[in-house]
Amino acid sequence: MVTKGSLDWAYPPFIVAATAAAMEWPVTMFFTFYGLTLLKKQLDLKLSGLGNPAMPMKIPYGPPWLRGVEWPIPNLVMAGVPGFERLATGMMKKTLKEKGVVPVAELRTLCVENDVRMIGCQMTRDLFGWDTDQFIPEVSEWAGAASYLEIMRQSRINLYM
Repeated sequence: MVTKGSLDWAYPPFIVAATAAAMEWPVTMFFTFYGLTLLKKQLDLKLSGLGNPAMPMKIPYGPPWLRGVEWPIPNLVMAGVPGFERLATGMMKKTLKEKGVVPVAELRTLCVENDVRMIGCQMTRDLFGWDTDQFIPEVSEWAGAASYLEIMRQSRINLYM
C-alpha cells in the first residue's frame, strides 16, 4: 500500500516492488491518498524535511569535508524560510544523481515492464477530482480498499509505505 507522494517516500515502494518483481514474485501495489500522485503522467516530486527529524541535510556542493557534514536544521527554520522545500528538493535530487540512484520515473517504468500490478484508489481519485487521463495508462485498475483487502488476504507479505 503506497500512501505518500513526496520524493523521499516515492523510493521505498518502487524499489521494493521492482526488486520483488525481478525475483519473479507477483507484486500488487495499491496507491491511495497522496501516494496516488506517483501514478500521474507528470511527476513533480518534492522533498519536505518538515516533521522528518531523521532526514540528514547535507550540502551536495563544495569540498568533501563540507559535503560530509549533517546539518541539524530545526523544524521552525524549515517551516519559516521561504523556498526551503525547493532548496531541500534540489539538494536531494543532486545527491541522488551524483550517487547514481535511479530516478523515480525509471523505477516506476521497471515496475511496469516487470508486470507489477498497480491499482489506483478510486475514492482518492474522486476525492481530489482527478481525471483518469492524468495518470499513466498502465494503471491496472481503479478500485477501492475492499478490492485491495481481498488481494492482501491472499498474500503472504503485505507492506504499508
